Amino acid sequence: MANVAGDEQAWTRGYLGWLLDRGVGWAYGFPPETCNYRAEPVRIPVSSGLSRIELAATFYAPILSDGAEPHGTILVRSPYGRGLPISLMFGRKYASRGYQVLFVSCRGTFGSGGEFDPGHDEVEDGKAVVEWMREQSWYTGTFATVGSSYLGFTQWALLTDPPKDMVAAIIIVGSHDMGRWVWQTGALNMEIITWGNMVAKQGEQNSVLKKWINKLAHRDPFNSVLESIPLVQAVKAALPGKVPWLETIMTTTDLRNPFYAPRNLGTALERTKIPILLISGWHDIFLEQTMEQYFRLHERGCNVALTMGPWDHSGGGFTRLAPQQLLGWLETYLAKKQEAVRPEPVYYFVTGAEEWHWASVFPPPTDPYTLHLHSGNKLHREAPEPGTALSDFLFDPANPTPTIGGDRLRGKAGSVDDTVLSTRSDVLTFTTEPLDTDVEFVGRATITFAHSTSSPYADIFVRISEVDANGKSRNICEVYQRLDPERDMEEPLTLGLRWCAHRFVVGKRIRLLVAGGSFPHYARNLGVANPDNRGSEMKIVKHTILHGAAMGSTLILPKC
Repeated sequence: MANVAGDEQAWTRGYLGWLLDRGVGWAYGFPPETCNYRAEPVRIPVSSGLSRIELAATFYAPILSDGAEPHGTILVRSPYGRGLPISLMFGRKYASRGYQVLFVSCRGTFGSGGEFDPGHDEVEDGKAVVEWMREQSWYTGTFATVGSSYLGFTQWALLTDPPKDMVAAIIIVGSHDMGRWVWQTGALNMEIITWGNMVAKQGEQNSVLKKWINKLAHRDPFNSVLESIPLVQAVKAALPGKVPWLETIMTTTDLRNPFYAPRNLGTALERTKIPILLISGWHDIFLEQTMEQYFRLHERGCNVALTMGPWDHSGGGFTRLAPQQLLGWLETYLAKKQEAVRPEPVYYFVTGAEEWHWASVFPPPTDPYTLHLHSGNKLHREAPEPGTALSDFLFDPANPTPTIGGDRLRGKAGSVDDTVLSTRSDVLTFTTEPLDTDVEFVGRATITFAHSTSSPYADIFVRISEVDANGKSRNICEVYQRLDPERDMEEPLTLGLRWCAHRFVVGKRIRLLVAGGSFPHYARNLGVANPDNRGSEMKIVKHTILHGAAMGSTLILPKC
């Protein structure tokens, strides 16, 4: 495996490193550096059953003038290595501004002993690292944590039993419940397979080079695996023995299964009391969990701040805005160098208007803005005339509705041109006339309609998009749901879409799209029972939506 700690040597930043750090600091709007730094490889002993293993780590120590003390200690735990580029974002930039950083590789990754089993060992390993850190002569007595994605999960792991000397946390696009992310819709979120493939290959030589060659060539060799039926067998064959936990996740739908217990860190939301800065984006894969974290901590009266931008998962921590807020949070609560600088706890971006808003709480007060589904693919403020109307489409699992944009790890994520979806026969669209006044909504939109299917085994995908004067549309927010096979199809179906803040300006149109899949974001519903994703039988399913006056099929936006 690459970057093995035993092959590492201590080093002091030289001129080329100085140029690199200065360039990154300038690009992201950081204040000037205050010092040079030295990096030293270390090994941290932790328990592993009846034996002990060592975690590989790098300790960044600022080189300060005589008598000067570090501003504090920052702990980062990651499964993605400790070299470039991740060290730029979560190690070097803080060390060159007077902070100590202990950067630890999770077990089974980049020189750390043991086997990487996502989520399983992070609580125990986090405690062991903190205990070891306290024994070091360089420890400053208090520490903060920083990191994004899985690095956020490792922070929540510590907060299940908060250390008394942990004084702040910055969690960027991070989840606290891995199982729920994979199965919260009822359908397998296939981004976990993409992530598993990445984790399995990240230590291979030339893996980064291969990745960029494939990206430039607009190809992904792993696509053929995701498109295979049966799915589990294809993934297992493509990654033999490399990610044994992945097969269990793909086939274990019951979140009450003991397998998910160590991967559910919800207790941290009830126990933590320290100042926490949450940073995410409207198209992040963990948006729903970030909002849950904010709401629960806010309800408990914790010092919690939320920054929500227009980003997807790869963009939340790597804009000019987010790193500046990170440093401000550390200087306030770890270094104690300044008073809190945020005028309000919540800072969120309104897409469409392209504006940032400060707020004391989120969401702001809203009123329902109701749109009714009409015949002729129309959305209107007025209810339809008396009578019953219907629209239907066929979902063919052999030719599933494609994923375009949205909350993804792979492919083109975020807000993209999704006009092609409206041209497909397996997608229903309902669109307003051009708006004569701005419509801004903040919060969760809801859709209610009478919906039935020819097979009880079916999924539903609903998206709100914005259509411009040229007829091109871009996705705003969406929801995906695997329907309960035992549901009463006579009962209306109500779904809440993802959290959002968007302004439809005058002249734009609001579009509602309804489909039976979004592949390969979610495992296609085969139209037959397939509880463990090992099946191969497929059946075309007819979806029918009633939307006449008697049905009351509506889209409700929380309008500001």
